[in-house]
Amino acid sequence: MSMLGDRVADGTTPPGSDPPVGQPAPVSLDPETTAALLRIAREAVTAAATHGSPARHPSRSATGALDEPGAAFVTITERGSLRGCMGSLVAEQPLGDAVASAAVSAAVRDPRFLPITESELSAVHIDVSVLGPAIALRDPAAFRPGIDGIIVARDGRRALLLPEVATDQGWDAREMLDAVCEKAGLEGHAWHDQRTRLFVFRTIRVSEDEAPGEPEVPAGA
Repeated sequence: MSMLGDRVADGTTPPGSDPPVGQPAPVSLDPETTAALLRIAREAVTAAATHGSPARHPSRSATGALDEPGAAFVTITERGSLRGCMGSLVAEQPLGDAVASAAVSAAVRDPRFLPITESELSAVHIDVSVLGPAIALRDPAAFRPGIDGIIVARDGRRALLLPEVATDQGWDAREMLDAVCEKAGLEGHAWHDQRTRLFVFRTIRVSEDEAPGEPEVPAGA
């Protein structure tokens, strides 16, 4: 997953200011938008693996939601193993463009993996996670693993973990908080330190093997 920029909200939070406090709002998608996002992601991955460059996504006339500002991550797996995961938290471009960009980055720009090749396309599986705005987490005890995504920021270091990481790994709240701190290059217990800033957000994840518009239910929800 990519490192974050200076802003950690929905693209409207001015630099240096904190998002609101509370619980992050859930995210929803209609079936038409869900189908369009999965198609955009698949076509972008195919173009990147085949030609090494992104393709413009299909016409957005069918659903206006793709033209609205949005933030998204695209996760690619191959036979159950992670093959790439990239995206952005900040809604700086239309959702359709954000998904296309994330898909290309996950396919050929994730520094942890070799670029996906054309011969792999039939074996890869794509998930799209659409993110809601982040809000400040004042009390770590309020963190809900499998429901909330988590961002940590301190001393110029930042990292993010999507909500499904806790579900996929079987992690509780402490393990998730430790892991995001370590991902940022901090000590695992850094979230106890008052200098560490924590933020939470919600996502809806849609998958190529799920019915359109049907979000995955987090474990324990």
